Amino acid sequence: MTLKLYTAPTPDGYKVSIALEEMGLSYAVVAVDLAKGEQKQADFLAINPNGKVPVLVDDGFAIMESGAILLWLAEKSGMLLPTEPQARSLALQWLMFQVGGIGPMMGQANVFHRYWPEKLPAVVTRYQAEGRRLFAALDHRLGEAEFLAGDYGIADIANWCWVRTAKWSGIDTSGLPHLARWSAAIAARPAVVRGLGVPEKSAIKDDNSTPDPRMVERMRTMLGFSRREA
Repeated sequence: MTLKLYTAPTPDGYKVSIALEEMGLSYAVVAVDLAKGEQKQADFLAINPNGKVPVLVDDGFAIMESGAILLWLAEKSGMLLPTEPQARSLALQWLMFQVGGIGPMMGQANVFHRYWPEKLPAVVTRYQAEGRRLFAALDHRLGEAEFLAGDYGIADIANWCWVRTAKWSGIDTSGLPHLARWSAAIAARPAVVRGLGVPEKSAIKDDNSTPDPRMVERMRTMLGFSRREA
């Protein structure tokens, strides 16, 4: 076994565990306790100076950033990424759509909707509205094809792992039938179900409506304020 996944129950962490399960690759799991700040300790920073999960170590070589890990695994396995140049480009476009759009916008929606001590309705609305706009772009594409790049692949995994958390971000998903069809189809895949169980002791439910209170407190601390200030 050469693959070791450092992960936690987050959308980006699930992207990698689901891909590994879909590819049928053998891997070891190291659960990183974000509430304890293990991702900021020296031994973790040695494999990812950015101090975030996930990280994949392949035969001693560390890969950070979930999008880069998905690409590494797809090329290693020869699965979930087309080889024909235009089809490959299409898949990478939708992967980057998640990495550069869906993830950052939903992340900011989470911060201001869930953790920020002051109520800033205009800021919350801005990020939730942008998330909804991006969801609509996904829905439009999925009205043209069964999956984002035609066939199921890493672009679908990456986007789905964030879309499934829409409720936690406060983003409305009504009126997006193609997105709903796609989301349900991916959720039913056995490898996806297995991937959502990694790490085994997940404190976040499938709809992310009941997060570990330690994680909420940890997020507040990382943002520079405590529960007493909320």
